[in-house]
Formats: sequence, structure tokens, C-alpha cells
Amino acid sequence: MAAVGVLGVGMFLAGGLGLAPPSQHGRSTAAPATRAAGSLDETNASSDALAGHIAALQRHLREQPDDATALGTLGLDYVQQAKITVDPSYYPKAEEVLKRSLALETAENFTAMAGMAALEAARHNFTSALDWSRRAVTVNPDNATLYGILADACTQLGRYPESFDAVQHMVDLRPGTPSLARASYTWELRGDVAAATENMKRALNDANTPADRAFTLYHLAQLAFDNGDPKTALAHTAAGLRAAPGSAELLAGRAKAEAALGDTDAALADYAGAVAKVPQPAYVLELGELLQSLGRTKDAEQQYQVFRGEEKLFADNGVAPDSDQTLFEADHGDPVKAMALGENGLRSRPFIEMHDAYAWALHLGGRDTEALDQSRQATALGTRNALFHYHQGMIEKALGHSQEARTELGQALAINEHFNPLQAATARAALQELGAVA
Repeated sequence: MAAVGVLGVGMFLAGGLGLAPPSQHGRSTAAPATRAAGSLDETNASSDALAGHIAALQRHLREQPDDATALGTLGLDYVQQAKITVDPSYYPKAEEVLKRSLALETAENFTAMAGMAALEAARHNFTSALDWSRRAVTVNPDNATLYGILADACTQLGRYPESFDAVQHMVDLRPGTPSLARASYTWELRGDVAAATENMKRALNDANTPADRAFTLYHLAQLAFDNGDPKTALAHTAAGLRAAPGSAELLAGRAKAEAALGDTDAALADYAGAVAKVPQPAYVLELGELLQSLGRTKDAEQQYQVFRGEEKLFADNGVAPDSDQTLFEADHGDPVKAMALGENGLRSRPFIEMHDAYAWALHLGGRDTEALDQSRQATALGTRNALFHYHQGMIEKALGHSQEARTELGQALAINEHFNPLQAATARAALQELGAVA
């Protein structure tokens, strides 16, 4: 849920997936109900539109139950519907039809292989996602989208050079919204905000559907907000909402910018609207922390209970816990549980977010020397992430490293003085305690 990870898991769902059969096969096995030539265009369409496509595939499969491509496409649709609706009960459905598809056609069924990679990534089983994406690329090495799925898995596994190479290959094969958005993220991870923004603007210029415009405008807003420019973030979310009125993602993005600009009433209204549309745990948690910062602790606790319920629902449907739950338990629950979650999460997802979350859990558990090592791994790529620097600054402070603490806390606030409604204030107070001007 942290902003730096938004583009990672599931970014392959942006824009057209284009999983047409490889040209050397000389044929298309796409079901009549699927999109033209077996492609998966407009996968950022609304839940209603996607539900209609799912229904059409289901009707087709009742007549032709052994259509492997249709089954693979249906599995991908289920994964996307889970993402849109935040309903993880689609994951077991996806697994069932994807396994049926692979049983019917094993060797060259890259659509189902891609579906399995997407499913495993959604469940945070990134090693398995990497395996499936590699298998798909082996079958169809000229398909740009498959390199995007491969890049996503590599990113989450901390295999950054491989991820960046895969994204470059994707761009070379098919420059467009999905590949340019990923290219933006590779630069964001490396701390080059200008290059990240430039590539996301190119992705926006290439966007040919309202959904893709909304997607890119949301991430432009995130880039602006995360780097201390809530006014630009607000402008991007307004443009995005013109393209996709009522988008929960954009409402939540607008709420974050509004809160930073001091319009808390508007922020609370937008967060409430976002949560009512899609109870995404990230939105619920952000709303809870804003409420807590306003002294509305009872209302905040209600949101935290919703967060816990959402996370249980994900766990019950096979989604492995990772940085989100680790940070939540560290900040609002049980630090001992947070350390256990962080340790387990790092085994399956050695990504910078997970290093940061585990570092924070270790710090709150009193293990600051270990925490500092994890925190330094989180910042090793040069990512401009205010939360990472705040965590490292507080760890340095606990270890008595006053100069290092001042540097890191100052960097956090220089990147984004509104990075969190609770912790930004703590960072300023810590700097004052250290004798620095916040």
C-alpha cells in the first residue's frame, strides 16, 4: 500500500495486455467471446464492463468447456476483477480455471501461464510468479506484456537489474502506456523523479482510453505528492476524475492532497467516498490515520478494525501478509507480531518496502542495530521516499547517532513534509529535540 509500491504488483493490468498468440503459431485460438485476436484490451475498464466480459466468457465456456484460451482469459479477468473490486474471493476462481486451461494445453499456453503469474503476484507469492512469467516468456519471447509481468515479479523479489532489463525489453518491443508506466517506476525506484515523471507523462500521452488516462494521471499525482507538491497532485487527480468520474483510486489520491493543503473536511469526504466504493485497505488505513491526527480516536479505531477485517479476508483467500500488515501492527497493533510478519514477509518479498517495514518493526521491538541494517537496505537504491528516511532517522536517533538522525529526518521532511498525518509531526518534534530546525 505504500506509494512506492503501487506500480509494482499488478501494473501489468494497465493498458492492453495484448496476449495474442505468438506469430509463429500462425493461428488464433481465441474464443468468440474474447476480445479481438485473443488480446486482452482495456483491462482497466470498469468493474461492470469486466463483469460483462466475464459473463460472456462463462457463456462461451458452457458451450465449449475445453477452450483453453478462453479459460486462460477468464482466469486473467478474475484476477483483474479481484483488483478492481478488492474482492479476493476471485482468486480461488482464477486458480481453478487457469489450472483447467493448463491441463488442456500445457506446453504453449502462455495466456494461462501469464494468468498464473498474475495470480501468484496478487497473492504475494513472487517466486512462483517469477517462475510462471519466465515460462510464458520462453513460449512467446516477442510478447511485450509478458516482460512486464516478468519485471513485476523481479522487482518484488529485489532482483532490480533483471527487472530494469525486462522493462527496457518491454519498451523496445512495444512502447506504450503499460511499458512507459513501468519505465517510470524503474526511475522512481532509483530516485530520479524527473525521469519518472517524464516517462509517466509519455504514458499519459499514449493513453487511448479514459481508464488509461485515469491510471496515468493518478500516478502522476502520486509522484507529485510523494515529492512534496500537493497542489500539482490535486490538479492531476482533478484531471483524472474528469476521465473517470467517481474513481475510488483518484478520490483517495485527491483526499491525500486535500489533507496536505489543510482542507480536512474535503479530504474526509473524499476518503469516505473512496472507501464506500472500494474498501481498499490502503484507503481505510489512510482515513484512519487522518482521523487519528485530528483527535478523532474512536472513529480512527473503527477504520483500523475495518482494516483488520479486510486483511483477514485477503489471508483467507491465500494472500500472504507483507509490508502493509507489518507497518500496521508496528504503528497501531502489536510490535511483536509486526516483527514476526516482517521476518516472514522478507522471505517471500525481499523488496525495499519489506526491508523498511521490517526495520520499523525491529525498531519498535527494541532491536535497533538490526533495524538500521534493514533500513539501509530499504534506501540502498536511492529511492526518494519520505517514510523510509523518517524510519531510518528515528532508528538512528534511538541508537544515539544524532547527526545521522538529523540528516535522515531532515531529508524526510524535505522530500515531503506531509508524508503522513501522524508521523510527519513526530519527525518535526524529533528534529527539534535534536536541536535542528524542522
